[in-house]
Amino acid sequence: MDPAVSIIMGSVSDLKVMEKAAEFLDSLGIPFEINALSAHRTPDEVEEFARGAAGRGIKVIIAGAGMAAHLPGVIAAMTPVPVIGVPVRASLDGMDALLAIVQMPPGIPVATVAIDGALNAGILAAQMIATGDPAVMEKLIAYKESLKQKIVKANEELGGVRYRYRTNG
Repeated sequence: MDPAVSIIMGSVSDLKVMEKAAEFLDSLGIPFEINALSAHRTPDEVEEFARGAAGRGIKVIIAGAGMAAHLPGVIAAMTPVPVIGVPVRASLDGMDALLAIVQMPPGIPVATVAIDGALNAGILAAQMIATGDPAVMEKLIAYKESLKQKIVKANEELGGVRYRYRTNG
């Protein structure tokens, strides 16, 4: 089984955030790989990974990093594969990472999700893959319907909450 998505994090300490993307991809049956690479500490390995990703069949890269957060942008500079950046809250409440990832120069885009938003990165990666994979598209449709049903059920339960001056319910 060859990976379609590569999840890269700047440090193994980022796993507690990045595992949400892995769990989502796993739940949809999308093959992925997961590795720790640092733009600052292992730049040669990052370059080898980024330049070889397309040739290995990787369709989407999810790159999480905190602090200076150069990893997603460095990878995006060296591959035609779409990169989704996940800013990891490590310092300055993650704002430093968010700004480092989202403020890319023209020609080097990095799609960026919320601070610690690896679940949304996994969903976005699946949506990208689904544009060419009807089976994944069906799984995503079912997932979105399950989100809707959770809210419908919660709203029904909310109807049972009574207040003296409540006008609905």
